[in-house]
Amino acid sequence: MTAGRDLSGLTHRDAEWAGLRVLVAGLGVSGFAAADALAERGAHVMIVDGSVPAERSAAWERARILTILDVDVRTGEDASTVLPRDRLPDLVVTSPGWRPDQPLLVAAAGHGIPVWGEVELAWRMRPREGAAPWLTLTGTNGKTTTVQMLASILRAAGLRATSAGNVGRPILEAVMDPEPYDVIAVELSSFQLHWSESISPLASACLNIAPDHIDWHGSMEAYWAAKASVYARTQVACIYNVQDDETRRMVEDAEVVEGARAIGFTLGTPAPSMVGIVDDVLADRAFLAERATTAAELGMIADLARDGAPVPPHVVANALAAAALARAYGVPPVAVRDGLRAFVPEAHRVAQVARLDDVLYIDDSKATNPHAAAASLGAYERVVWIAGGLLKGADIDPLVADAAGRLRGVVLLGADRAAIAQSLARHAPDVPVVDIAETDTGAMDAVVRAAASLAHPGDVVLLAPAAASMDMFANYGARGDAFAKAVLALRR
Repeated sequence: MTAGRDLSGLTHRDAEWAGLRVLVAGLGVSGFAAADALAERGAHVMIVDGSVPAERSAAWERARILTILDVDVRTGEDASTVLPRDRLPDLVVTSPGWRPDQPLLVAAAGHGIPVWGEVELAWRMRPREGAAPWLTLTGTNGKTTTVQMLASILRAAGLRATSAGNVGRPILEAVMDPEPYDVIAVELSSFQLHWSESISPLASACLNIAPDHIDWHGSMEAYWAAKASVYARTQVACIYNVQDDETRRMVEDAEVVEGARAIGFTLGTPAPSMVGIVDDVLADRAFLAERATTAAELGMIADLARDGAPVPPHVVANALAAAALARAYGVPPVAVRDGLRAFVPEAHRVAQVARLDDVLYIDDSKATNPHAAAASLGAYERVVWIAGGLLKGADIDPLVADAAGRLRGVVLLGADRAAIAQSLARHAPDVPVVDIAETDTGAMDAVVRAAASLAHPGDVVLLAPAAASMDMFANYGARGDAFAKAVLALRR
């Protein structure tokens, strides 16, 4: 049985949205934005969520506003697991957190009802003429930093630009902004890419690929395919990581607009059609006519330094990817330099907290998987590593084996610390390990004191947990805040 309505004409915001029956799955910020935009265009909208929002909560307030807009709001387990019998929808718009095997989405597929993500809806809600082009970005790690670097570069070029998507602002809000943008830097998660089918970015990039979210996608192959779809229908440039062969393979397999080029970014000397490093200079040999014989200077590695801390290699790689995306849009080299200089990293991303007794304390609480932690650990010569939390089934062995030679000591915390301890016993048996069993709010004080006792002058104490935080903290930000507070208490 199928829903029956032809949706092929819904390619811009002035199309025939009126009368369309849409079920929006999820009452979060992206679900709210989708329901609001659809209702404004005359669609008959129902929004469902598995939880009942607490009174006066943000979700409760969103539900109240949508009810005023004549959206049918249904909450509770029954609402989120079965299609409404009283009104079979023409379309389901799902929030990125909903897995493909969620019963309501499975039921929609069984009825032949199209399922779009909110990013797909946003693409189809752009204006018919003069829509801002998208520069899209994905990767297992580094997405948020890179897309914010990109937005800073675009603004340095005098453009009205924003970052949106998986970071901060929902992409639909950016698309529907009353004051149109010149260009939008779009961060896309694998969840969002899974539910997208018609996006055609001006330029696209995948920073890297490593096992993650396998529970959501069902297999590494499905996760890889979702990430690879960022390159589909790219118009000008597909940006790939020269140090990650899988991203090159994604570009080689992609169906793109004829004429789109493959552009590599590398921490080495760039060949033609690449951006890279020459004597600490960020160099472009891709977006200039004389690329076979010359390069354009885009800035210096020193432009990325903050608070006197060394610049980790993965931050340089992120900057090169952002620069390539901006250059694909036509941004001049000087704007790349100025944008990177102006960029302010978000908290908990390789953030220097303090230097005490010639020991540097770094908060990279955002390193919530082994791949991200490996990037942090690889940036420093001698490290006291603070690790642990929820590994989510990730294999910690390759990270520990690779980092063993630079570990001064390790302090473990969190639910899955035993798995890390066992890996350390196999691959770094001579490295001292302190196991912190406490899980209360003061546990981080004990962690930092233990780390300080292991550190020597010139070392780095690095919070790069390689695991999620929800076993002990509300989120990775709360974990990083606890670390910073404990370090400052150590100073006192």
